[in-house]
Amino acid sequence: MNDQQLLRYSRHILLDEIGIEGQEKLLAARALVIGAGGLGSPAALYLASAGIGHIMLVDDDIVDLTNLQRQIAHTTARIGMPKVASARIALHELNPDITVTTLQERAEGERLLALVRSATVVLDCTDNFATRHAINRACFTAGVPLVSGAAIRFDAQVSVFDPRNAASPCYACLFPETQQFEEVACSTMGVFAPLVGIIGAMQAAEALKLVAGIKPSLAGRLLMLDGRSMEWTELKVARQAACPACHARPH
Repeated sequence: MNDQQLLRYSRHILLDEIGIEGQEKLLAARALVIGAGGLGSPAALYLASAGIGHIMLVDDDIVDLTNLQRQIAHTTARIGMPKVASARIALHELNPDITVTTLQERAEGERLLALVRSATVVLDCTDNFATRHAINRACFTAGVPLVSGAAIRFDAQVSVFDPRNAASPCYACLFPETQQFEEVACSTMGVFAPLVGIIGAMQAAEALKLVAGIKPSLAGRLLMLDGRSMEWTELKVARQAACPACHARPH
């Protein structure tokens, strides 16, 4: 690190759990953030401020006026711009030293797997079960830890699924692909604006911990937040031996 970086990240370096060695791990890391909306905005901003050296943003959407109630990486002036391009401006304004790769696409199949394989950590900031399951499968095939978040109305959840840990469940252990879940979108159900900020910041925190080697992570635990009462509920999640997604776990 140069003198400017030592000064920029000095409050991290003061932490025994991070120090210079941990900060250098952050600077060398590649974080894949899938979704540049409500969750992806705060998550990516905190990753950038903390010094994750390379952030890859994937989102195929454009900035809309209705996004601005909660998607804090975007501005009124950037309505109509691709979300990844808008977010890149915000991240570079915050930290011009990092590399930001933007992909305006819906990554699927081999393309998704290749992106995951190139990452140190993956943050799932999407809003539908099919995409979450696809990301989970790719992470467990590639052996890359996954930080998953979700928020709708006043309810939210966050967890970590880490294929490097033999005891860690995967997303499909918690929400089996064969089980039918009601898809709810904030465009029809609404979402409390600060809720995505809370969860997105927690996703960033877990991702930074995973990269720096700070334990324990949220692997094996699902945190659920009731935004009305501001009460957290913790659910222990066990790996399911018969889970087909876990079969992709590297040996």
